[in-house]
Amino acid sequence: MTIARHRLPRPAGPARAGPTRAGLPGALRAEWTKLRTEPGTAWILAAIFVLTVAVGAATAAATRCGAGTGCAIDPTKVSLTGIEVGQAVVAVLAVLVISGEYSTGMIAVTFTAMPRRWTVLAAKAVTLTGLVLAAAVVAVAGSLAAGRLILTGNGITAAQGFAVVSLAHGPTVRAAVGSVLYLALVGLLSLGIATIVRDSAAATGTVLGVLYVPPVIALFLGSEPAWQRWIERYTPVNAGLAILNTTGLRHLAISPWAGLGVLAGWAAAGLLAAGLLLRLRDA
Repeated sequence: MTIARHRLPRPAGPARAGPTRAGLPGALRAEWTKLRTEPGTAWILAAIFVLTVAVGAATAAATRCGAGTGCAIDPTKVSLTGIEVGQAVVAVLAVLVISGEYSTGMIAVTFTAMPRRWTVLAAKAVTLTGLVLAAAVVAVAGSLAAGRLILTGNGITAAQGFAVVSLAHGPTVRAAVGSVLYLALVGLLSLGIATIVRDSAAATGTVLGVLYVPPVIALFLGSEPAWQRWIERYTPVNAGLAILNTTGLRHLAISPWAGLGVLAGWAAAGLLAAGLLLRLRDA
């Protein structure tokens, strides 16, 4: 007699949260939703554009050189001076991406929905970078257009022996692309610092200190050229801003792309330290 065997249905396991199952794509959607629905995000992105272009235009308007005076002016660098101010707004956006959740306690909800904390940090980094790149492209393009128009009106033209501000000019293209990457790297460095510090006010102060204190120190080290050169070569902002230069490259403490590489190294180190601390600390 044959006995039919009936396989009992396997009990269903606990339902998994959507973002956990989806991994990085789900985390990216969640982070994009947070930033898109945050009322301050659009204003911050607009501020990156406005401040970068306005400061660059103001610097160009104040830059003049009389005929035969032998002025050493880098028109592209002058046009992109606003990058040094716009980076502060980028830093504020990066701090809000992570520290805002710590201040409201929402970070615990985020880590419950996505227990893989490295994935959360990666999603925040990718989302932040995408927004900063978009704002930076528009800001750099606007700065170059404004600088070219204003400097030409001030007599600083190729006909007078100055480097031309044009995307047909190789060094200007390099400075433009490098400026966009510079702002993105500043955002990633700021995100790493903010993740380590967690508190919004303390993180903002720390990031702004990293961005603006070393350049000030370098200014006061004129009598100590060895230390001044070290700061210009190895601190993130001093080295990274070398990318703005299109003339006098032989006199720089570090070459433009090498300087951007130093900033990239700092950003990578900051994110790595942040990821390790996320795994070791409670939310």
